[in-house]
Amino acid sequence: MSASLATRRVVAAFLAAGALVGAAALPATADDHRRDRDHRAPQSSIVISDVQYGSGGRDRSAQALNREWVEVKNTGRHGVNLRGFTLTDRQGNRYRFADFRLDGRSSVKVHTGQGRDTRRDVYQDRRHQIWDERDTATLRDNRGNVVDSDSWNGRRHHRNG
Repeated sequence: MSASLATRRVVAAFLAAGALVGAAALPATADDHRRDRDHRAPQSSIVISDVQYGSGGRDRSAQALNREWVEVKNTGRHGVNLRGFTLTDRQGNRYRFADFRLDGRSSVKVHTGQGRDTRRDVYQDRRHQIWDERDTATLRDNRGNVVDSDSWNGRRHHRNG
């Protein structure tokens, strides 16, 4: 009978351990579903820190297009590769980052017009203004999760992230 009692104790301990593991997994699963619902990435060091939208005038020169930009900032200490990150406006215009490493505590301006990409400035190579006086810039990571979003409504807008 002692073997039977020992077997029952082992089985009971095994079942109790399984119940504890299952209970511990539930909050993580619920949190994953919540995050999937609003498509937000976990807290990110990558943010939209500033916006300069277009004047809305007829000036479509390279200079005018390049005075329109969205600044993306890495608030963390470590560099992040932005490959596959996208920046979109309300109308669905999209810029996708190529292989671009944003160093810790630094920023890059994403200009609408044409130019030569550097560590501080990248260019969408567009011929028309993108950012309107009433618009939203949305930054998504390479999995499509919203990392940050910024909206403005007709006033010059500068937000420090």
